[in-house]
Amino acid sequence: MADTEPVAIVELGVNDAAAGLALSTEARWNQNEADWRFFLTNGIVFGVRDGTHLVATAALLPYSAGNAWISMVLVTERWRRRGIATRLVDACLDAAGQRGLTTWLDATPAGATVYGPLGFTPTLELRRLRLEHSTHEAPATLATSDIGALSARDRRAMGFERNALLAEFGARSKSRILSHGNAIALVRDGRIARHIGPLFADSGADALALVDAIRRTESGPFLIDAIASQEPFIAGLTGAGWNIERPFQRMRFGRATAQSEELPFAVAGPEFG
Repeated sequence: MADTEPVAIVELGVNDAAAGLALSTEARWNQNEADWRFFLTNGIVFGVRDGTHLVATAALLPYSAGNAWISMVLVTERWRRRGIATRLVDACLDAAGQRGLTTWLDATPAGATVYGPLGFTPTLELRRLRLEHSTHEAPATLATSDIGALSARDRRAMGFERNALLAEFGARSKSRILSHGNAIALVRDGRIARHIGPLFADSGADALALVDAIRRTESGPFLIDAIASQEPFIAGLTGAGWNIERPFQRMRFGRATAQSEELPFAVAGPEFG
């Protein structure tokens, strides 16, 4: 890191939520202030300030079974290309190492070229899709499910529990946990769009039927972060008017701590894991 200028990395608190939101808004991410408050309350969030102005962040959110997620890696445009994001990820890795945690993150293609040399190994590929507006059709039948059913499927998919995160998302006033047949998904508010995910189903047809039922009950816009290998599911979405916005690469630093028992169709979001 000799080619980078020295910067002071500080640990942030819940009072930095609005400043963090300004950074993610500049990057056109979908987080809202409640998302930031959750990370600042439950995780370890590092930042860099220019005077009193927050210019960069990275967060480490511990989960169960020796796992943690790195997210909210943001640098305001004027401070980019100075190695600050790498310094902040290093701080997260140091904190994880002190706690014996395997770390995960979801990277853009540009980010993957940075994280690979740091020791991150590619795992799943993801695709973010967007549906701008839903068509006005007769609403489909949807059942309301509970956080326990969602968390159980999530645990099988991840190999470890993320109950606190899912419970936080599910308890928000405009969140819904919905099922259609054997498919189940969380639908929640973001800053710019409603997010569908995680989504679990026994087949691609069931997953598509649930997404179709959801978009019939709301006007959108929607975002969904689909697993790239679920090709019929993605093809069904694009055939229904969803557009692929960008790819993501899920990556892991450290040994795998557990094996997943099922592959989801969509995840909670690249910025959350």
